[in-house]
Amino acid sequence: MRAAAKLIGVGLTALAISGCAAPVTPVPFPKERPAGLVPPPPPPPPARAARSRESFDVEKYYARLQEDLLVRGLLRRDGGGPDVPYTARNLVENFTRIAFFDEYSSLGDTMVARERAVRLRKWDQPVRMQVEFGASVDARTRAHDLPRINDYAKRLSRVSRLPITMTNVDPNYHVMVLNEDDRRRIGPRLRELVPGISKASVRAVETMPRSTLCLVLAFAETDTSKGYAKAVAIIRGEHPDLLRWSCVHEEVAQGLGLANDSPAARPSIFNDDEEFALLTTHDEMLLRMLYDRRLRNGMSAQEARPILEQIAQELTGGAIN
Repeated sequence: MRAAAKLIGVGLTALAISGCAAPVTPVPFPKERPAGLVPPPPPPPPARAARSRESFDVEKYYARLQEDLLVRGLLRRDGGGPDVPYTARNLVENFTRIAFFDEYSSLGDTMVARERAVRLRKWDQPVRMQVEFGASVDARTRAHDLPRINDYAKRLSRVSRLPITMTNVDPNYHVMVLNEDDRRRIGPRLRELVPGISKASVRAVETMPRSTLCLVLAFAETDTSKGYAKAVAIIRGEHPDLLRWSCVHEEVAQGLGLANDSPAARPSIFNDDEEFALLTTHDEMLLRMLYDRRLRNGMSAQEARPILEQIAQELTGGAIN
């Protein structure tokens, strides 16, 4: 089962409030403001769109899928343990397969599952991340997901040492939680967020099959020496909690530059076997390697190899055997 798709589009070019005690003397009631100075009332909350029957059917489908994966001992949340050791050599090989290959390629107006070798790509500018929910996503999901995505962004920033902040001001990384009906009509919004986005990328989002649980689109400049400029992660709102959260972990991390999956990567979320649901210690090391200053955008796998071996030995304290 294919868990996720990574699509790489190329060619884009405060007030502090502290607690205080009640006042000792009476506070006079403020005078009424002149009409012109009265602030406008806050805008009403956005209306929630109704969900279609198909969206509810999709929700049931993924609930059964999550239950099946859990029964089979998959979607682990332990981050890896003594049963899944890895060496410096494993890190180098896994990094090479995950960071120097794309899983999908463009064929006309369609994205097809076809691996191709690429040069190293990562962000060389701060990431300004924004979370956006589809009109039919319920209030509980919004309230639950927003703070934990914020916490996850902080974790990724801490691990990679890449500045990642949550903001609505000029965001360049969009995490979109969409139900079926929202996603099928998301084209105009994608074109607004990523001017010049290809038809193939829009089509890939709007026609996602059920076998694709989630995806991320990352856009780099045509100049191979430059890094990513935009990214959009698409998370299905119909997923049950753990499956949705595993999609956030994988796609948001992959949008930082670990674009491929490898069946040999273990313990890792960058593997379509669904064994691990959440970012592992192994995956954190891959992120540290990616954002090590010795690795530069535009490097080939061959150029990066001796540097990767040195970094992997430093991270693990073990020799490359």
